[in-house]
Amino acid sequence: MSRIAEVLKKHESDLLSNWMQNMPATTRRTDMIGESEFREQCTQFIRLLEEATEHGDLADVQGRHWSVLREFLTDIVRARVQQGFTPSQIATFVFSFKQPLFEQLRKEFSNQPAALAEETWRSSMLLDELGLMTTETYQATREEVIRMQQQEMLELSTPVVKLWEGILALPLIGTLDSARTQIVMETLLQRIVETGSEVAIIDITGVPTVDTLVAQHLIKTVTAARLMGADCIISGIRPQIAQTIVHLGVGLGDVTTKAGLADAFAVALQRSGLEIKRLDK
Repeated sequence: MSRIAEVLKKHESDLLSNWMQNMPATTRRTDMIGESEFREQCTQFIRLLEEATEHGDLADVQGRHWSVLREFLTDIVRARVQQGFTPSQIATFVFSFKQPLFEQLRKEFSNQPAALAEETWRSSMLLDELGLMTTETYQATREEVIRMQQQEMLELSTPVVKLWEGILALPLIGTLDSARTQIVMETLLQRIVETGSEVAIIDITGVPTVDTLVAQHLIKTVTAARLMGADCIISGIRPQIAQTIVHLGVGLGDVTTKAGLADAFAVALQRSGLEIKRLDK
């Protein structure tokens, strides 16, 4: 049986003092975390580590006895990702505990070299695994943040503009892939329901290229809008895009297409029973 838990419990105060005193400044980041908050985090780590090592298997930090400590470290990582810490700074929070723990083990087992070597090895492997776990959590957290940012950017990049009563415009800029098509479709349909519009203009002037997949996405969006009772007009059909569509053999069916947004708007007004007249001066 390991005696690490016994050492942690018996010398908690000394371990905490030594740890905080010798922890690298880049890990402490006093500009981000207050002294009292940081001390509480260090204290909590030592106590949870003591509880886990007392009841859990030191070779399996994924066991149920380690769950509270894992959750604690996960919360620490998530908070520090938001604060701008690097993965090495976060992992060093755990790795830096080796120095005070090893020193205490040397004092505790000064006359037992075999026990000292065994406990030092166990504690080293344990802290290495916990430190690597924080790195994995950091990566997962960053990926989650990136996904959320991408989602927000997609939503912001698909604004539906009300041009006139009953007429909407959806200007698209950038590549139109499956994920973005879904957002475009949901946004457009929602606005059709909210405004009761009967005509929607999808402007692809800002779409760099149109291939078979993009054309299919456009057709799906037009079909969905029609099912909601709104007719669609596609504007921004440049000569090179027209040639590409013909070359690919992609048919847009009976969808009305126009070269520019102004032309599409004129058609939309006509379908709404409106017309534009120049006022006599």
